[in-house]
Parts: sequence; C-alpha cells; structure tokens
Amino acid sequence: MTINAFGVSFAAMGLDQAVAQCLARDPAARFDFVVTPNTDHLARLRRDPALRALYRAAWLCLLDSQVIARLARLCGQGVLPVVTGADLTRHVLEQLPAGSRVLLVGLNAADAAALASRFAGLVIEHHAPPMGLDHDPVALARARDVVRASAAAIVLLAIGSPRQERLAHAIWQAGDATGLGLCVGAAPLFAAGRLQRAPVWMRRWGLEWLWRLALEPRRLARRYGLEGPPVLLALAWHWCSCRRRRSAQ
Repeated sequence: MTINAFGVSFAAMGLDQAVAQCLARDPAARFDFVVTPNTDHLARLRRDPALRALYRAAWLCLLDSQVIARLARLCGQGVLPVVTGADLTRHVLEQLPAGSRVLLVGLNAADAAALASRFAGLVIEHHAPPMGLDHDPVALARARDVVRASAAAIVLLAIGSPRQERLAHAIWQAGDATGLGLCVGAAPLFAAGRLQRAPVWMRRWGLEWLWRLALEPRRLARRYGLEGPPVLLALAWHWCSCRRRRSAQ
C-alpha cells in the first residue's frame, strides 16, 4: 500500500526493510537516490508542483513525519511507517561493510571529521559545495561531477531541500555515476553526534519537531508555525474528501 500526497507516493516500508534494501544494492550499480519528505518538503511541493518530478524519479520515497503519518491514519488512509532521514543514515552507516566508501556532500570539514571519527571503519570523503547552489549552475555541475567521479557506495546529500533532490536528480540523469544517494539534510550531523536528537518519547509522540524548534527557533519558527499548518489542513481536506468519495461509491 502507498499513500499519495501532492502527487508524491510514499513507500509503505519500515526502517529495517528500507535499510536492508539500501544495503542490498550493488555499489557498482547505476546511481539512484532516496528521498525522505517531511512537512516542509510537502509545503514546497504544494507551492511548486514542478518539484514533484524529482521525488517521482527517486528509487525510494520514505515518509519522515510522524505528524503526517498520524494525520493519514485519522483521515482513513491507513497506517504508513515513518522512516526518518536521521534513522536511515545512522543505521545504513552502522551496517555498511568495513572499508566502504561514503561521500558526504555538504556541511563543513569539522562535521565530516566528526562523522569519520564516529564511523572509523568507513572511508569518509567530503565535498562542500558553496552556498547558493540553486542559483549557481557551475557549482551544481561540479558537485554532480564529484559524485560521478567517486567510487562511494553511499552518497550523503546534506545540502537541504530542494537543493539535494535537484543534485541527486542531476547525478541520476547523467547516467554514468554509481552508488546510492541519500537526500537526508542534517541527518549526518545527528549520526556524527554534532546535533542531539529529541528524546525517544518525543519521537514516539510525533514531537521531534518541537525539540528541533527549541534548538533552532530562528531558523524553524516560520517553517513550523506558518508554513506547516496550511499543508496539514490541505492534506486533511484532500484525504477526507477521498474517503467520502470511496464511501459514496
């Protein structure tokens, strides 16, 4: 079963299955990528439908929002597992064979060093594109070519949405890169211990957004306070309308 939101369908698989599928891929296979949309992504997809093509091209599209999962259940859409980018990143890195190459695209040298220290059995490479990648086709092409030239089994795309999805799509379109890209934003910071995740009870109750808001109020206040609620209302209206139509048939 899949659930559709603003033209994007989420895979109905839990963390263990998602990690197993990522690890089962041949590192030498043609580059593919995983996206992990949350409410912020859906707000952007609602404003700019052209972005949907990036998410539809992904090998896996996993829901990274307990709030949306709970809303879907309340609106009769069924139970959809949540796989956060933070959990996916950590578990994939923990289970990669020793000596595997990982390319981190984004963040800074200190973050890359912390990740390499935490996962000492892996070979961590780093490329830090400049700011404004959305408006710098030369820098975007360079980041794409860094991945194309890499032999990394896993590419952590940590430059924020939708830049990381655009970059992943450009690499995929090139057709000559290998490995698996994970579009996971700040997830490597959690994996490296550079940021602290919310307590487990907050995650279970869908309150991780509140924890992150408390840590980064200036950056996230608009996202959670102004942009998120209209998206949730639109989803609720759409899903409830679908349920009413099914009931009327």
